Amino acid sequence: MKADLHLALDPEADALLSRSPFALLTGMLLDQQVAMEWAFTGPYTIARRMKADDLDPHVVAAYDPEAFAALLSEKPAVHRYPGSMAKRVQTLAQYLVEYYDGDAEAVWRDVGTGKELLKRLTGLPGYGKQKAQIFVALLGKQVGVRPEGWREVAGDYGPEGSYRSVADIRDEESLGRVRANKRELKAAAKSAKAT
Repeated sequence: MKADLHLALDPEADALLSRSPFALLTGMLLDQQVAMEWAFTGPYTIARRMKADDLDPHVVAAYDPEAFAALLSEKPAVHRYPGSMAKRVQTLAQYLVEYYDGDAEAVWRDVGTGKELLKRLTGLPGYGKQKAQIFVALLGKQVGVRPEGWREVAGDYGPEGSYRSVADIRDEESLGRVRANKRELKAAAKSAKAT
């Protein structure tokens, strides 16, 4: 995989996300209940703490679960819930080893349609429909993975310039636009609920 991602807004973390499909899947997995850039810095932090240049699903899958949880819990913790997320990251790695021989890019490589891509992503542990749709949009908008119908299955995250998710983050300015859009959507939902 060759991409030029700026999701963590940290050069080294973004370099790892740009070259490692497993790191990218892991960052997306971590993207809940923490700031987006913190989530996408997580794979780099994990790799560094494992004294590795990359994040290898085989190594993560085989890692002692208690030691892996401790690794994610070191200060600063990789996630707000490091123990829970350590289990999720290992489960994702184990799934990739079992079903894709550890080749994370095989999840989207040569996929024929957006529907098939969405199906593969929702089959991953920790990936519900919304997370899978965002990842489809990220692949299409920034990685060049654009099977037929990808924008449609990505839903509200597919349109160019939607600024609804990490799929639209390319720099500090776009991060600010995504955050502003999320605040507006939350306020609208809260207002609708009140009436």
